[in-house]
Amino acid sequence: MRGMTTRRTVLGAIGAAGWGALGALFRPTSLFAQAKIPTIAVLYAGESEDDEPVVRPFFEQLARSGWIEGKNIAYDRHSGKGTRQYLATMASIAAGRAPNLIYATTASLAAAVLKEAAALPMVFTTTIDPVGAGLVNSLAKPGRNATGVLQVTGDAAPRRFELVRQALPQLKRMGSIYDRGAREYQSRKAAHEKAASIVGIELVTAEFTNFEAIARILANFKRAGLTAAEVTPSFALIGRRREVANLAALNGVALVAHRYEWAEAGALLTYGVDVAESHRRAARIADRILKGAKASDIPVERVQKFELVVNNRAASTLGLQIPKPVLQRADRVIA
Repeated sequence: MRGMTTRRTVLGAIGAAGWGALGALFRPTSLFAQAKIPTIAVLYAGESEDDEPVVRPFFEQLARSGWIEGKNIAYDRHSGKGTRQYLATMASIAAGRAPNLIYATTASLAAAVLKEAAALPMVFTTTIDPVGAGLVNSLAKPGRNATGVLQVTGDAAPRRFELVRQALPQLKRMGSIYDRGAREYQSRKAAHEKAASIVGIELVTAEFTNFEAIARILANFKRAGLTAAEVTPSFALIGRRREVANLAALNGVALVAHRYEWAEAGALLTYGVDVAESHRRAARIADRILKGAKASDIPVERVQKFELVVNNRAASTLGLQIPKPVLQRADRVIA
Protein backbone atom coordinates (compact mmCIF):
# COMPACT_ATOMS: atom_id res chain seq x y z
CA MET A 1 0.00 0.00 0.00
CA ARG A 2 2.75 2.28 0.97
CA GLY A 3 4.69 1.31 -2.16
CA MET A 4 1.65 2.06 -4.35
CA THR A 5 1.23 5.45 -2.75
CA THR A 6 4.86 6.21 -3.47
CA ARG A 7 4.51 4.99 -7.06
CA ARG A 8 1.43 7.15 -7.64
CA THR A 9 3.27 10.11 -6.22
CA VAL A 10 6.21 9.57 -8.53
CA LEU A 11 3.95 9.04 -11.56
CA GLY A 12 2.00 12.15 -10.63
CA ALA A 13 5.19 14.14 -10.42
CA ILE A 14 6.38 12.81 -13.79
CA GLY A 15 2.98 13.60 -15.32
CA ALA A 16 3.00 17.14 -14.00
CA ALA A 17 6.53 17.67 -15.28
CA GLY A 18 5.62 16.21 -18.65
CA TRP A 19 2.55 18.39 -19.06
CA GLY A 20 4.57 21.37 -17.88
CA ALA A 21 7.17 20.72 -20.58
CA LEU A 22 4.47 20.27 -23.20
CA GLY A 23 2.78 23.43 -21.99
CA ALA A 24 6.02 25.33 -22.39
CA LEU A 25 6.55 23.84 -25.83
CA PHE A 26 3.13 24.93 -27.09
CA ARG A 27 2.91 28.21 -25.16
CA PRO A 28 1.68 31.07 -27.42
CA THR A 29 4.57 33.00 -29.00
CA SER A 30 3.16 36.29 -27.74
CA LEU A 31 4.29 35.37 -24.24
CA PHE A 32 7.83 34.96 -25.52
CA ALA A 33 7.58 38.27 -27.35
CA GLN A 34 6.61 39.96 -24.10
CA ALA A 35 9.84 38.74 -22.54
CA LYS A 36 11.97 40.50 -25.16
CA ILE A 37 12.48 44.23 -24.55
CA PRO A 38 12.57 46.68 -27.49
CA THR A 39 15.94 47.32 -29.11
CA ILE A 40 17.30 50.42 -30.82
CA ALA A 41 20.28 49.95 -33.13
CA VAL A 42 22.44 53.06 -32.76
CA LEU A 43 24.80 53.75 -35.68
CA TYR A 44 27.88 55.88 -35.04
CA ALA A 45 30.07 57.54 -37.68
CA GLY A 46 33.28 56.96 -35.73
CA GLU A 47 34.45 54.76 -32.89
CA SER A 48 31.88 54.06 -30.20
CA GLU A 49 34.07 55.40 -27.40
CA ASP A 50 34.35 58.75 -29.21
CA ASP A 51 30.73 59.07 -30.33
CA GLU A 52 28.99 57.68 -27.23
CA PRO A 53 29.50 60.91 -25.19
CA VAL A 54 28.23 62.99 -28.13
CA VAL A 55 25.04 60.94 -28.46
CA ARG A 56 24.48 60.73 -24.69
CA PRO A 57 21.66 63.34 -24.78
CA PHE A 58 19.69 60.86 -26.93
CA PHE A 59 19.96 58.15 -24.27
CA GLU A 60 19.31 60.59 -21.43
CA GLN A 61 16.17 61.96 -23.08
CA LEU A 62 14.80 58.45 -23.64
CA ALA A 63 15.52 57.66 -19.99
CA ARG A 64 13.52 60.75 -18.98
CA SER A 65 10.70 59.37 -21.13
CA GLY A 66 10.78 56.15 -19.11
CA TRP A 67 13.04 54.00 -21.30
CA ILE A 68 15.69 52.57 -18.97
CA GLU A 69 18.55 50.67 -20.58
CA GLY A 70 18.64 47.03 -19.49
CA LYS A 71 15.17 47.25 -17.99
CA ASN A 72 12.70 48.06 -20.77
CA ILE A 73 15.01 49.11 -23.62
CA ALA A 74 18.23 47.75 -25.13
CA TYR A 75 20.76 49.55 -27.34
CA ASP A 76 22.76 47.78 -30.03
CA ARG A 77 25.68 50.07 -30.84
CA HIS A 78 27.59 49.95 -34.14
CA SER A 79 30.77 51.81 -35.14
CA GLY A 80 31.29 53.16 -38.66
CA LYS A 81 35.00 53.79 -38.00
CA GLY A 82 34.86 56.79 -40.33
CA THR A 83 34.98 54.44 -43.34
CA ARG A 84 32.37 55.13 -46.02
CA GLN A 85 32.96 51.73 -47.66
CA TYR A 86 31.84 49.99 -44.47
CA LEU A 87 28.44 51.69 -44.26
CA ALA A 88 26.41 49.15 -46.22
CA THR A 89 27.89 46.26 -44.23
CA MET A 90 27.24 47.98 -40.92
CA ALA A 91 23.63 48.81 -41.86
CA SER A 92 23.06 45.22 -42.99
CA ILE A 93 24.50 43.79 -39.76
CA ALA A 94 22.41 46.14 -37.62
CA ALA A 95 19.23 45.29 -39.55
CA GLY A 96 19.99 41.57 -39.36
CA ARG A 97 19.60 41.69 -35.60
CA ALA A 98 15.98 42.77 -36.07
CA PRO A 99 15.87 45.92 -33.90
CA ASN A 100 12.60 47.74 -33.31
CA LEU A 101 14.18 50.99 -34.50
CA ILE A 102 17.42 52.26 -36.02
CA TYR A 103 18.98 55.58 -35.01
CA ALA A 104 21.33 56.89 -37.71
CA THR A 105 23.44 59.77 -36.41
CA THR A 106 24.46 61.12 -39.84
CA ALA A 107 22.89 61.43 -43.29
CA SER A 108 25.39 58.95 -44.77
CA LEU A 109 24.36 56.36 -42.21
CA ALA A 110 20.68 57.07 -42.84
CA ALA A 111 21.12 56.61 -46.59
CA ALA A 112 22.85 53.27 -46.02
CA VAL A 113 20.01 52.09 -43.78
CA LEU A 114 17.36 53.00 -46.35
CA LYS A 115 19.27 51.07 -48.97
CA GLU A 116 19.90 47.97 -46.85
CA ALA A 117 16.92 47.90 -44.46
CA ALA A 118 14.10 50.15 -45.67
CA ALA A 119 11.49 48.00 -43.89
CA LEU A 120 12.74 49.00 -40.44
CA PRO A 121 11.66 52.32 -38.90
CA MET A 122 14.49 54.81 -38.64
CA VAL A 123 15.20 58.11 -36.92
CA PHE A 124 18.08 60.24 -38.23
CA THR A 125 19.91 63.50 -37.61
CA THR A 126 21.37 65.37 -40.59
CA THR A 127 22.87 68.70 -41.61
CA ILE A 128 21.88 68.29 -45.26
CA ASP A 129 18.44 68.50 -46.85
CA PRO A 130 16.82 65.10 -46.17
CA VAL A 131 14.46 65.54 -49.12
CA GLY A 132 17.32 66.19 -51.53
CA ALA A 133 19.23 63.27 -50.01
CA GLY A 134 16.28 60.97 -50.65
CA LEU A 135 15.69 60.19 -46.97
CA VAL A 136 12.09 61.50 -46.95
CA ASN A 137 9.49 62.67 -49.47
CA SER A 138 8.94 65.96 -47.61
CA LEU A 139 9.68 67.45 -44.21
CA ALA A 140 6.00 67.63 -43.25
CA LYS A 141 5.08 64.18 -44.55
CA PRO A 142 8.16 61.93 -44.72
CA GLY A 143 6.19 59.17 -46.46
CA ARG A 144 9.02 56.67 -46.08
CA ASN A 145 9.81 54.56 -43.01
CA ALA A 146 12.12 57.29 -41.74
CA THR A 147 12.00 60.66 -40.03
CA GLY A 148 14.26 62.70 -37.81
CA VAL A 149 15.94 66.02 -37.16
CA LEU A 150 17.37 68.51 -39.65
CA GLN A 151 20.13 70.68 -38.25
CA VAL A 152 19.55 73.96 -40.10
CA THR A 153 22.99 75.48 -40.59
CA GLY A 154 21.63 78.65 -42.21
CA ASP A 155 24.11 81.50 -41.85
CA ALA A 156 26.47 79.55 -39.57
CA ALA A 157 29.43 79.78 -41.98
CA PRO A 158 29.50 83.61 -42.22
CA ARG A 159 29.21 83.87 -38.45
CA ARG A 160 31.90 81.23 -37.97
CA PHE A 161 34.38 83.23 -40.08
CA GLU A 162 33.49 86.37 -38.14
CA LEU A 163 34.37 84.52 -34.95
CA VAL A 164 37.61 83.25 -36.48
CA ARG A 165 38.53 86.84 -37.35
CA GLN A 166 37.82 87.91 -33.75
CA ALA A 167 39.69 84.96 -32.23
CA LEU A 168 42.69 85.28 -34.57
CA PRO A 169 42.79 88.98 -35.57
CA GLN A 170 46.14 88.65 -37.40
CA LEU A 171 44.91 85.84 -39.66
CA LYS A 172 44.87 86.64 -43.39
CA ARG A 173 44.82 83.18 -44.99
CA MET A 174 43.60 79.81 -43.82
CA GLY A 175 43.08 76.35 -45.25
CA SER A 176 39.74 74.75 -46.03
CA ILE A 177 39.30 70.99 -46.46
CA TYR A 178 36.51 69.43 -48.56
CA ASP A 179 35.48 65.82 -49.00
CA ARG A 180 34.59 65.14 -52.65
CA GLY A 181 32.27 62.38 -51.46
CA ALA A 182 30.18 64.74 -49.31
CA ARG A 183 26.85 65.96 -50.67
CA GLU A 184 26.67 69.65 -51.57
CA TYR A 185 30.41 70.14 -51.16
CA GLN A 186 30.72 72.26 -54.30
CA SER A 187 28.02 74.74 -53.28
CA ARG A 188 29.41 74.77 -49.73
CA LYS A 189 32.87 75.56 -51.07
CA ALA A 190 31.61 78.60 -53.00
CA ALA A 191 29.57 79.83 -50.01
CA HIS A 192 32.52 79.52 -47.62
CA GLU A 193 34.92 81.33 -49.95
CA LYS A 194 32.46 84.21 -50.20
CA ALA A 195 31.81 84.32 -46.42
CA ALA A 196 35.53 84.28 -45.61
CA SER A 197 36.35 87.03 -48.10
CA ILE A 198 33.77 89.33 -46.51
CA VAL A 199 35.77 89.33 -43.25
CA GLY A 200 39.11 89.62 -45.06
CA ILE A 201 40.22 85.97 -44.97
CA GLU A 202 41.52 84.18 -48.07
CA LEU A 203 40.70 80.46 -48.19
CA VAL A 204 43.27 78.02 -49.56
CA THR A 205 41.13 75.03 -50.46
CA ALA A 206 42.11 71.38 -50.60
CA GLU A 207 39.93 68.47 -51.68
CA PHE A 208 40.29 64.77 -50.94
CA THR A 209 38.73 61.47 -51.93
CA ASN A 210 40.62 59.10 -49.65
CA PHE A 211 41.23 59.86 -46.00
CA GLU A 212 44.93 59.03 -46.39
CA ALA A 213 45.34 62.37 -48.19
CA ILE A 214 44.61 64.35 -45.00
CA ALA A 215 48.15 64.02 -43.63
CA ARG A 216 49.56 65.36 -46.90
CA ILE A 217 47.03 68.22 -47.02
CA LEU A 218 47.89 69.40 -43.51
CA ALA A 219 51.62 69.12 -44.22
CA ASN A 220 51.11 71.24 -47.34
CA PHE A 221 49.23 73.82 -45.30
CA LYS A 222 52.19 74.02 -42.93
CA ARG A 223 54.64 74.45 -45.83
CA ALA A 224 52.41 77.22 -47.20
CA GLY A 225 52.64 79.05 -43.88
CA LEU A 226 48.99 78.49 -42.95
CA THR A 227 48.35 78.37 -39.21
CA ALA A 228 44.62 77.60 -39.30
CA ALA A 229 42.22 75.51 -41.38
CA GLU A 230 38.54 74.68 -41.40
CA VAL A 231 37.18 71.15 -41.71
CA THR A 232 33.86 70.93 -43.53
CA PRO A 233 31.07 68.32 -43.20
CA SER A 234 32.37 64.85 -44.08
CA PHE A 235 31.55 61.36 -42.84
CA ALA A 236 35.22 60.38 -43.08
CA LEU A 237 36.45 63.44 -41.19
CA ILE A 238 33.90 63.43 -38.36
CA GLY A 239 34.36 59.69 -37.92
CA ARG A 240 38.12 60.06 -37.56
CA ARG A 241 38.22 63.55 -36.08
CA ARG A 242 40.65 62.70 -33.28
CA GLU A 243 43.16 61.47 -35.83
CA VAL A 244 42.68 64.63 -37.92
CA ALA A 245 43.12 66.86 -34.86
CA ASN A 246 46.35 65.09 -33.92
CA LEU A 247 47.71 65.52 -37.45
CA ALA A 248 46.78 69.21 -37.39
CA ALA A 249 48.52 69.73 -34.05
CA LEU A 250 51.69 68.06 -35.38
CA ASN A 251 51.69 70.60 -38.22
CA GLY A 252 50.88 73.58 -36.00
CA VAL A 253 47.51 74.12 -37.67
CA ALA A 254 44.55 75.34 -35.58
CA LEU A 255 41.33 73.66 -36.67
CA VAL A 256 37.97 75.41 -37.03
CA ALA A 257 34.81 73.35 -37.48
CA HIS A 258 31.01 73.23 -37.49
CA ARG A 259 30.30 70.73 -34.67
CA TYR A 260 31.36 70.79 -31.03
CA GLU A 261 32.70 67.21 -31.25
CA TRP A 262 35.61 68.72 -33.13
CA ALA A 263 36.46 71.01 -30.21
CA GLU A 264 36.44 68.04 -27.86
CA ALA A 265 38.77 66.23 -30.28
CA GLY A 266 41.21 69.15 -30.32
CA ALA A 267 39.92 71.86 -32.68
CA LEU A 268 40.47 75.46 -31.59
CA LEU A 269 36.96 76.77 -32.27
CA THR A 270 33.61 75.39 -33.40
CA TYR A 271 30.40 77.17 -34.25
CA GLY A 272 27.30 75.39 -35.46
CA VAL A 273 23.99 73.80 -34.57
CA ASP A 274 23.51 72.61 -30.99
CA VAL A 275 24.11 68.87 -31.52
CA ALA A 276 22.86 67.90 -28.06
CA GLU A 277 19.48 69.48 -28.78
CA SER A 278 19.31 67.54 -32.04
CA HIS A 279 19.83 64.25 -30.21
CA ARG A 280 17.22 65.14 -27.58
CA ARG A 281 14.66 65.86 -30.30
CA ALA A 282 15.53 62.63 -32.07
CA ALA A 283 14.94 60.77 -28.81
CA ARG A 284 11.47 62.27 -28.46
CA ILE A 285 10.66 61.05 -31.97
CA ALA A 286 12.04 57.60 -31.14
CA ASP A 287 9.83 57.52 -28.05
CA ARG A 288 6.74 58.13 -30.18
CA ILE A 289 7.69 55.35 -32.60
CA LEU A 290 8.37 52.89 -29.80
CA LYS A 291 4.89 53.68 -28.49
CA GLY A 292 3.25 52.86 -31.80
CA ALA A 293 3.51 55.91 -34.07
CA LYS A 294 4.64 55.45 -37.66
CA ALA A 295 7.87 57.11 -38.73
CA SER A 296 6.28 58.04 -42.07
CA ASP A 297 3.63 60.11 -40.23
CA ILE A 298 5.99 62.12 -38.01
CA PRO A 299 7.27 65.41 -39.53
CA VAL A 300 11.00 66.05 -39.66
CA GLU A 301 11.94 68.54 -36.93
CA ARG A 302 14.26 71.49 -37.48
CA VAL A 303 16.91 72.66 -35.00
CA GLN A 304 18.23 76.19 -35.43
CA LYS A 305 19.91 76.75 -32.08
CA PHE A 306 23.63 77.52 -32.44
CA GLU A 307 26.55 77.21 -30.04
CA LEU A 308 30.12 78.49 -29.89
CA VAL A 309 32.76 76.26 -28.29
CA VAL A 310 36.36 77.40 -27.73
CA ASN A 311 39.18 75.03 -26.84
CA ASN A 312 41.59 77.02 -24.69
CA ARG A 313 43.71 73.92 -24.17
CA ALA A 314 44.32 73.68 -27.93
CA ALA A 315 45.11 77.41 -28.01
CA SER A 316 47.79 76.98 -25.34
CA THR A 317 49.31 74.01 -27.19
CA LEU A 318 49.55 76.10 -30.37
CA GLY A 319 50.87 79.16 -28.51
CA LEU A 320 47.73 81.19 -29.19
CA GLN A 321 45.78 83.48 -26.89
CA ILE A 322 42.07 83.80 -27.51
CA PRO A 323 40.79 87.34 -26.81
CA LYS A 324 38.67 87.62 -23.69
CA PRO A 325 35.53 88.88 -25.53
CA VAL A 326 35.47 85.66 -27.58
CA LEU A 327 35.85 83.53 -24.46
CA GLN A 328 33.07 85.44 -22.75
CA ARG A 329 30.80 84.96 -25.74
CA ALA A 330 31.43 81.19 -25.90
CA ASP A 331 28.69 78.81 -24.79
CA ARG A 332 31.43 76.46 -23.63
CA VAL A 333 35.16 76.78 -23.04
CA ILE A 334 37.42 73.73 -22.83
CA ALA A 335 40.08 74.69 -20.34
